[in-house]
Amino acid sequence: MTQPGLSRWRLDRRLWLFSLLGVCVLTAVFVLAWFTPTLSVRTVRIEGLGAVSEQAVREQLQIPAGRSMLRMDTTAMARRVAGIPKVHTARVQRMYPSTIKVTVTERVPVLYFDGPDGAHLVDGEGIEFAVEPTPIGVPKLVTERPGGGDPVTAAAVGVLRVLPPALAVQVGEVVARSISDISLNLTDGRTVVWGGANDAERKAQVVLPLLTREGTVFDVSSPNLVTVK
Repeated sequence: MTQPGLSRWRLDRRLWLFSLLGVCVLTAVFVLAWFTPTLSVRTVRIEGLGAVSEQAVREQLQIPAGRSMLRMDTTAMARRVAGIPKVHTARVQRMYPSTIKVTVTERVPVLYFDGPDGAHLVDGEGIEFAVEPTPIGVPKLVTERPGGGDPVTAAAVGVLRVLPPALAVQVGEVVARSISDISLNLTDGRTVVWGGANDAERKAQVVLPLLTREGTVFDVSSPNLVTVK
């Protein structure tokens, strides 16, 4: 007759052995995945590209041949891709067993200004990110010292951000004399005197009804006392 204490000891011993075996198996799997090409990258999937080339993104990913996906620093990879001037944000994800997925959001020009070397594109955050032919529909910025670090340029971008879409599509030129003196020249020859960034919500409310009146200059710089000339 087997003693209860002995049976219990045998059961505990078996459980210990199975646990040890499980740990050994998991360790072997981890070592295999970490140090061998078993989980190496075989596919790179890149989404969101338009102006940026796939080759430019792949160069910044810098994926070593044969390295396990477990050892990939996806944060550093995303940071390098986001360093491409035309890229606004980048996200890099592991998709096991062998795919790296890259999601890119590109910068979108909202203004451009002329320079000796061509048209400089500026995005919705006031970042100057490219010198190339101007996309159709992007307004021209006219100001004394345009550029990504210029507060007047930033103010002009800020005005465009709050415009009603129905007005934004009509803007052909933004004339910014100072951060508080900004005008919008529309493609049909009319001008909207916007002023500065103050009272932006109220200005956005009154400007479209005002544009239904006859006139060429529509002043909403003081939205409680608008004028038409």
